[in-house]
Amino acid sequence: MSFIRKPKVPHEGRELNALGRPRSDYDGAMSTLCAGCGHDSVTAAMTRAFFELSIPPHRAVKISGIGCSSKTTAYFLGQSHGNNTAHGRMPSIATGTQAANSALHCIGVSGDGDTLSIGMGQFAHAIRRNLDMLYVIENNGVYGLTKGQFSASAALGAVPKKGETNVQVPIDPVKLALSLGATFIARSFSGDKKQLVPLIKAGLSHRGFALIDVLSPCVTFNDHEDSTMSYAYAYQNLQPAADADFIDPDREEITAEYDEGQSVDVTLHDGSRIVLKKAGDDYDPRDRARAFDYVMSNQEDGRIVTGLLYIDETRPDMHEANKTVGTPLVDLPFDDLCPGSGALAELQDRYR
Repeated sequence: MSFIRKPKVPHEGRELNALGRPRSDYDGAMSTLCAGCGHDSVTAAMTRAFFELSIPPHRAVKISGIGCSSKTTAYFLGQSHGNNTAHGRMPSIATGTQAANSALHCIGVSGDGDTLSIGMGQFAHAIRRNLDMLYVIENNGVYGLTKGQFSASAALGAVPKKGETNVQVPIDPVKLALSLGATFIARSFSGDKKQLVPLIKAGLSHRGFALIDVLSPCVTFNDHEDSTMSYAYAYQNLQPAADADFIDPDREEITAEYDEGQSVDVTLHDGSRIVLKKAGDDYDPRDRARAFDYVMSNQEDGRIVTGLLYIDETRPDMHEANKTVGTPLVDLPFDDLCPGSGALAELQDRYR
């Protein structure tokens, strides 16, 4: 596949982040997706989030599987590390990446087919290990690269542009993540940049597995009148649960506009904060059972719940749970990495 870089046009007065970098430093290749694809809006939100967090591009690693969604890692952070893996195998590569170098900001981009079909097992175990990464699902309900067959997230009774009505019960990644113990779970819409950018920033700052399921309409195969994953359906049926405003510890607090409701202040491990505005007084994003019930009840009424649905800052991530060395492996002396046959024999004795 050939990639065409976006042209950089310098001009005075352009916005710079804390590193003195312009937003264009966080761009990637030109998109080859269909015009109007929701995935391109997610890419723009990713670029903005990394820029605003002032993360050096070379301190990030992007990993993806196969599909339209998995192409999008080429379209942002052109100066970062990256790996486009086999279909459904992104979580295992991300696990190895984080095991070797926990200092990198790891972001995985996947689709509903890549995650909920062939990659289901790997997705589940990344959650189980509480792998320190941001996992973004660009969810459109179809296999766009192979002409629009329904994916595992397509709604029961969904009608395609052509072909048979879907008769399979859908798999909801949010409910799945809640049941498996994910420590950060959010859902958003590609057309809602105001909500999506703070969620990405919060997910990148969360220590542990952060999932954002983004409803991202496919304009070619799944954006018609009878679709439950179209732009029109999303705009008509979005139901906010807890809108988030991300606050960097080194910057002044930014006040955002929210609907009426109580606020919840959650401090992350790095000192940053998420200020949550709840849509209703009875919703608490720290209550897993309540989150599951809230998603279910709204889903039954045809509404799509968005925002930060659940967060748990108390559970250790993969490195803490396994008591791994804090220094990235790339920075360890060779003698520490390869202590010799005696150390190996001592380790093996523990399993005899």
